[in-house]
Amino acid sequence: MHPIAKRVRSSVRSASISAILAWERIESGVSYNPLSPKVRAYPYDVYEEMRRKDPVHRLRLLDAWILTEYEDVNRVLRDHRRFSNDSPDSYVDYKSFLGMDPPDHTRLRGLVSRAFTPRSVAELGDRIEQIVEDLLDGLEDVDEFDLIERFAYPLPITVIAEMLGVPSEDMDVFEKWSNDISLVIEPTISDEQRSRIRASSQELFDYFDGIMEQRRHSPQNDMISALLAVEDEGDRLTHDELLATLLLLLVAGNETTRNLIGNGTLALIEHPDQLQRLRDDPGLMDSAIHEMLRYDSPVQLDGRDALEDVEIGGKKIRAGQQVISALGAANHDPAVFTNPRSLDIGRREKSHISFGRGIHHCLGAPLALLEGRIAFSSLLDRFSSISLVSEPEYRDQVVLRGVKELWVEVERPKP
Repeated sequence: MHPIAKRVRSSVRSASISAILAWERIESGVSYNPLSPKVRAYPYDVYEEMRRKDPVHRLRLLDAWILTEYEDVNRVLRDHRRFSNDSPDSYVDYKSFLGMDPPDHTRLRGLVSRAFTPRSVAELGDRIEQIVEDLLDGLEDVDEFDLIERFAYPLPITVIAEMLGVPSEDMDVFEKWSNDISLVIEPTISDEQRSRIRASSQELFDYFDGIMEQRRHSPQNDMISALLAVEDEGDRLTHDELLATLLLLLVAGNETTRNLIGNGTLALIEHPDQLQRLRDDPGLMDSAIHEMLRYDSPVQLDGRDALEDVEIGGKKIRAGQQVISALGAANHDPAVFTNPRSLDIGRREKSHISFGRGIHHCLGAPLALLEGRIAFSSLLDRFSSISLVSEPEYRDQVVLRGVKELWVEVERPKP
């Protein structure tokens, strides 16, 4: 379970949430309730208020701290010696390297990186282009559709499944497992959802066990075979470590890229001048994708635990307390980004923090960028106009941010 989610679940059992939030506001002039529908719909207003009034803010509701200034977030994410990312998961049996500190993290990430090199990612370009073209071909006779269901979701799940070595006939059940397991980072879930997480996790592990056994005897050109083969000075991934890594790649390789495509498309539609600018100058595509990631970050929050007493912004944080880095807030810090509420696809300022920092910087960032570049280039080529059919609603999540549906109407270039 994500540490932020775990603390929220513990807190929401209390009947005194309103009183706690009132105390928080009296104390600092601002309060932050991650379960508020208003915050989930558009968190950037409360981020701005916290940054202005109390940038190192004590979250009484979670007994934690939240950081909203770019430099503070950057500093904490880079400092793995004083801020731990070791977060055991109570819903699944294995922990990935994402929830580990050195030396375990160093060893496991190093091994996985051997099978996840920039070169191996770049070689996926042709196949990603084909998947994108097939998805858009399926929309040839459709003028209105949900971009999430028909494009933003199937693209990354197909890519990651093929990378791992999942046969195409198993894709539907693979999709179900991914959807269920991704609930693990939600702040509030029902008993029924909790059971689904456990059941799907076990089914996925059993499924991967079967594929791993096949690949040991008959390796193929896929990620499972590569992970089984990686070795560094006699060190290999254990069985449990491999299962945890496969689960991480499945969920992380799906959720964030879906949100990048969905949030990014919405941002372009809401900024028609920038959409036209990108059409006129396709050379801005890489810059545009980074700006989309900054403007409406697919991952909003990233938690660490203080390993010792530390002072940030004049505030004393005790050892054992959680420090939440608000990536979305850092990406909107006006001290770093001019007019942060505006989308500027040619922005040349300091880089965003959407992929994290330090030793936990997203291993799959090159793949997400490649998928985004191909996806948006193809969308603009296929459709001369993209507009909203209805106002989208964001998913009921705190750590991840993405629209549930994105119904659009499209026009195609005249022959």
